[in-house]
Amino acid sequence: MKLYIGNKNYSSWSMRSGVLLAAFDIPFEEVRLRFDFSAGSEWMRTIGDISPTRRVPVLVEDDGFTVWETLAIAEYVADRHPELPIWPRNPQDRARARSLCAEMHGGFSRLRTVCPMNIEAFFPDVGETLWQEDAALRADVARMDAAWCDALAASGGPFLFGGFSAADAYFAPVAVRLSRFGLPVSEAAAVYRDALLAHPAVEDWIADAMREQDFVPEDEPYRQARHA
Repeated sequence: MKLYIGNKNYSSWSMRSGVLLAAFDIPFEEVRLRFDFSAGSEWMRTIGDISPTRRVPVLVEDDGFTVWETLAIAEYVADRHPELPIWPRNPQDRARARSLCAEMHGGFSRLRTVCPMNIEAFFPDVGETLWQEDAALRADVARMDAAWCDALAASGGPFLFGGFSAADAYFAPVAVRLSRFGLPVSEAAAVYRDALLAHPAVEDWIADAMREQDFVPEDEPYRQARHA
């Protein structure tokens, strides 16, 4: 299989699928495309031929079959590898995990808008200002915190449903956002955030992002240049 992704530093959606495959040691070839939507760019030449949405990630099978959207990729990979606990084994836990992923997929818009993923940069001053001034951001983080704490209390941790699952891969970019913007969370949520950031698959993704040394202005609302 091939997984087409965008810049690791910025692409939270790519991170979800990439971390999921890596965490479960599922063999795949990573094809990284730089975010560049100008006419004739590698992105436009490549992604338009494999995805109807022209977005990443896209999973491409050996026979050319494609799966786009992170939830569909997680379900497809779980069907292909029933021996792996990609989703929790317990039916109720599995339903709850899917519910949380769907909520993340369609919700938390304020958090995603004002705190875009940028692995190499830290914005605690921006985060403090946003936290003080943006009630919608505080509401998103409060809901996230409650969802995490409910799942952790039921499972006993260290991950949402005990062992690492698709739900944890889905929230890995959120752990990055919380840490880079210094947004406050409860003690239990902070422990979980740090456990996510310390997972080997997440650590590897972060290390690759740090090595990119790229700057995409469209994804940098709080800087004019790298290291600014």
